[in-house]
Amino acid sequence: MRFRPFLRLSFLTRLLLLLAGLSSSPAWATPYLDELVAAARHKQLAERPEWRALLHYQPRFQFLALRSLADSADFFNAPDGERNPQGELEATLAAFFSDVAETETQQNPQCRFIARYHWLQKELAFDPQRLPPQPCQRFAQWHEALDPAAVTLVFPAAYLNNPASMYGHTFLRIDTRGQTGRSQLLGHAINYAASTDETNGVVFAMRGLFGGYAGNFSLSPYYVKVGEYNDLENRDMWEYTLSLQADEVDRLLMHAWELGPTRFDYFFVDENCSYHLLSLLDVARPGLNLVDRFGLWAIPSETVRAVAEHPGLVRQASYRPARSTLLRHRMNLLDEPQIALARQLADGGLDTTATQLSTLPADTQAQVLDLGFEYLEYSRLRGDIANRDAAPRLRALLGARSRIDVSDVPAPPTPAVRPEHGHGASRISLGAGARAGQGYQELRLRPVYHDLLDRQDGYIRGAQIEFMHLIVRHDNVLDQTRLEAFKVADIVSLPPRDALLKPMSWRIAGGLQRADRANGSRPLLAHLDGGAGMTWGASPRIMAYLLGEASLQAAHVMQLGYSAGGGASAGLMLDPTPGWRILAHGRAIRYAAGELHTRLEAGLDQRLALTRDTALRLEARWQQDYDRFTQSTALYLDLHF
Repeated sequence: MRFRPFLRLSFLTRLLLLLAGLSSSPAWATPYLDELVAAARHKQLAERPEWRALLHYQPRFQFLALRSLADSADFFNAPDGERNPQGELEATLAAFFSDVAETETQQNPQCRFIARYHWLQKELAFDPQRLPPQPCQRFAQWHEALDPAAVTLVFPAAYLNNPASMYGHTFLRIDTRGQTGRSQLLGHAINYAASTDETNGVVFAMRGLFGGYAGNFSLSPYYVKVGEYNDLENRDMWEYTLSLQADEVDRLLMHAWELGPTRFDYFFVDENCSYHLLSLLDVARPGLNLVDRFGLWAIPSETVRAVAEHPGLVRQASYRPARSTLLRHRMNLLDEPQIALARQLADGGLDTTATQLSTLPADTQAQVLDLGFEYLEYSRLRGDIANRDAAPRLRALLGARSRIDVSDVPAPPTPAVRPEHGHGASRISLGAGARAGQGYQELRLRPVYHDLLDRQDGYIRGAQIEFMHLIVRHDNVLDQTRLEAFKVADIVSLPPRDALLKPMSWRIAGGLQRADRANGSRPLLAHLDGGAGMTWGASPRIMAYLLGEASLQAAHVMQLGYSAGGGASAGLMLDPTPGWRILAHGRAIRYAAGELHTRLEAGLDQRLALTRDTALRLEARWQQDYDRFTQSTALYLDLHF
């Protein structure tokens, strides 16, 4: 009879008790465990959203069984805890009876799973006499060092030259007590990212699509992240201070402690940095259910939108401009000769005592010196100049500036539209047109994210990032509906050059596209295109680019199965009004290997915004391929969501 309570436990729990060393626990541990398990079952705690959030249980698709997204075996106490919430809860309760002492290399389960312990303690009201609480010195010291008072969601804008941050990035800042604007840099950042040194954006995206990298949480000083994003990658940052209460902040940190050594398979589109940070917020404040809003993909800007739109969750938002933004702001205050003077001072071509500087008004001298210092520091951080060469010039510029008693220029203005107020990242387009005199209707579906014609508000200028763009067309003459194109990836980076900043522009695109053949057919061809060049922006409303390009086409209907060649593309983009954009573009490619031919393209595209998420798009195209000339015109209604 005395063994009956033990037999009422699940088989997995009994197995854990036998193998995990419960014999070192008090003799009455097993009867009390039986009581706790019975109470947990009565309350159906394993079915509660709080428990499922703590274990990251998610039915990723309705037809798939529930499972945890965590991929480390030591994140679970039950052998099948990954898929069994009830078994994992009972095994966790059993583990809490362990009297394993905390050391530098191991923790008692109450400390290793401290967020689970505190939630279950609250729900089941543990008797401290029969389940003694264990001291968790390592967590206590970590928590004390963080000195948490608030949590801020941070969004560095998209950065196309870092494959992991093409869509932007999010992380959390732990704000300390008594923190001011300046001392924010001394806070700490909780970050989730893929563990990889991959620098090729296409390789990263392809491997990341299929979970080819391990993802881990990490903690680092906030000033390190600011240096990385603001200074090195020149990304504007948005900071959203959340309204989490003290107990919610503690709950978030306890769960972050649990997640420290845990591996997750990193997926570029869905289980990425932003998705898993939402899970931390769901644990901190039960009922948010932010993760549930992202079933197929999670774009950082869209997760920021989900947080910002939740009533009362964001207390305030602030803007931290990138170093390049600051540079351009200072340049706009000076004329071209003064900008050139600042560059000469930074490059060491002129001394700070030069007549060209001393004859200027005091406020202009200060602005020139400030610009020279910022440009030299920008060049040093980029590695364009060695620290030992930059240091004496930086000191000289600072010394000269300190002798001019004028105020600093105001900070760059905050953009009128925040990232979460931009258009939706997904888009469906419905259109009709005619090609070579034959009418057609077309459906376009783009899961993510933004193209050159889309409304710019909330997105970075001159950037296009499209993945998995599907185009289906119905031909009225043939009375046939078929795939017109499938763009696996189409990424364009067109940062404008100016007197100080000389970034390179580039493009890479690949997928399937119908193309004209000499015999009049239009089969699907696989293609891969890429190029690099320069972009100029005379004003915020006009921009022109020129790229040298290489192109590869492949299909079984082609001679030798492929065509390869090179050429150039150019474009002019104009915004007559904030809602109206015009893009004139052309491309010439000579395929000189494989099947030989020349392809000439020209287009005039326009977009007129109706609302934030709706627009009319007019496309006119002229094309010559294999000496066959065709013209097409189409009108589309774009719907973002």
